[in-house]
Amino acid sequence: MRVISGLYRGRVLKSPPDNKTRPTSDRLRETLFSVLAPQITEETRFLDLCAGTGAIGIEALSRGAGFVTFVDRSKKSCALIEENLDKLDVPETQTDVLNLAAENFSGREHKTAWDIAYFDPPYDEDYSLVLHDFGTKSDLLREGGVLIAEHHSKKNMPELVGTLRRWRVLKQGESSLSFYENS
Repeated sequence: MRVISGLYRGRVLKSPPDNKTRPTSDRLRETLFSVLAPQITEETRFLDLCAGTGAIGIEALSRGAGFVTFVDRSKKSCALIEENLDKLDVPETQTDVLNLAAENFSGREHKTAWDIAYFDPPYDEDYSLVLHDFGTKSDLLREGGVLIAEHHSKKNMPELVGTLRRWRVLKQGESSLSFYENS
């Protein structure tokens, strides 16, 4: 797995030895960042929720995001993310890696909200609690911020959740990205 574009373009990321983590395909990552590119600046706070290898958050850093928070419930995944960040010499001031389940993270209070959040849990998990938190709490997603949920293409995702409104769905094979805007 490689970083697609930006500062770390072409650099190889370490993948987990087991097949328990389902990394987002390069093609889907490219599609995602084609949509997000205009919104990523050095001021952007990006959240990679259920981060796995950290490839999505690392891609955001590579493309100019100022700060990325990586969250994963697996200690092994968090260690792998740290290893990939060290391998790329990403300054520690630009990242935070948290070993928490997504619903525990979204249920907490946060001092500063994020501009873009990417939520990619195992496809068979219930997305509703985390989506509800993002749609009802003001400390997760800034006004005008975007939450992207990666899900199986056959999974029905809500159009509205609190202040979140789905405005776009991109489908590639078995995977889809639902884009929600916080209004």
